[in-house]
Amino acid sequence: MTDRPWILAEQPLPAVRAAAFEIAVLPWGATEPHNHHLPYGTDTIQCDALAAESARRAWARGTKVAVLPTVPFGVNTTQLDLPLTLNMNPTTQLALLRDLVQALEGQGIRKLVLFNGHGGNDFRWMIRELQPATRVFLCTLNWWQVVDPTPHFTDLGDHAGELETSVMQVVAPSLVRPLAEAGDGRARAWRVTAFREGWAWAPRRWTQVTRDTGIGDPRAATVAKGEAFREAVCEKIAGFLVELATLDPQDLYQP
Repeated sequence: MTDRPWILAEQPLPAVRAAAFEIAVLPWGATEPHNHHLPYGTDTIQCDALAAESARRAWARGTKVAVLPTVPFGVNTTQLDLPLTLNMNPTTQLALLRDLVQALEGQGIRKLVLFNGHGGNDFRWMIRELQPATRVFLCTLNWWQVVDPTPHFTDLGDHAGELETSVMQVVAPSLVRPLAEAGDGRARAWRVTAFREGWAWAPRRWTQVTRDTGIGDPRAATVAKGEAFREAVCEKIAGFLVELATLDPQDLYQP
């Protein structure tokens, strides 16, 4: 048995039977380009690493949490003109999620956290559809939104920018190319005012928005910034897992 009993993929059957897991975490990433300095697996790598670290901290506080294998395919319908971007349509995600929830329910898991690592994934509507048909309590979080990034980073671009690059320098430094190779992550703004202001929405056509697939300048990224942000994010998520594990799904609201 490994020294990470919260990672399901690393455990043998006797350890899993003995663990009496209270809650499951499903990390869900994507496979797509991330500027010129980060790998295609950035969303999946970060999601996998932060979910594992959050679970480690929760386990240390007595919470029996199982981190499931990370799903590496996200919604990338607007990046399909970029080489080897791998798309999974939302309806396909729903079908996969339904099967996994059914399996977990039959095995006694009553709480599932979807740990999202990709901006194109949106699990909220899927949860609304699935929740009435299962006894498993379903919820989701986007790890990069757990903590306010403003005190940590100067450029808040949302793809392969300072935030993601700093975190990757911590969780997978060998996969980060020299920042001198990165593009500046300059993004073209919408012509339509409502889209610029954010109260109307349409998907961004990636190759029309950015030349290097980045949105946000990564060149101010540092290991120190990444470590501070990762620490804050994982500590907060660990607290959430501990709190959620102790609650009855039928009694989640204050008096």
